[in-house]
Amino acid sequence: MKAQDIIIRPVLTEKAYSGIANKVYTFKVNNSANKVQIKKAVEELFNVKVEKVNTVSVKGKEKSRNLKEGRTVGKSSDYTKAIVTLTKDSKPIAFFESLS
Repeated sequence: MKAQDIIIRPVLTEKAYSGIANKVYTFKVNNSANKVQIKKAVEELFNVKVEKVNTVSVKGKEKSRNLKEGRTVGKSSDYTKAIVTLTKDSKPIAFFESLS
């Protein structure tokens, strides 16, 4: 699996922004990727040194709509979130630095 296939997109929430100062970044990643693959993908894409990777499996939310034909219930997809901590001597990721 290529690095571009592992890292899907950054997670841009208030809690994710609070970790940027401490070199902690959050990404939505491929469900089948493990911590070693995520670490290598981040190091390859952003040219940084990763200290540790924590992963969280996020369950999709149920959503319902009322239509003329009746009520329909759907579900958003499940995904995996990776919280990546960089080493102290590593440079910060430029994409996140431009946001703050």
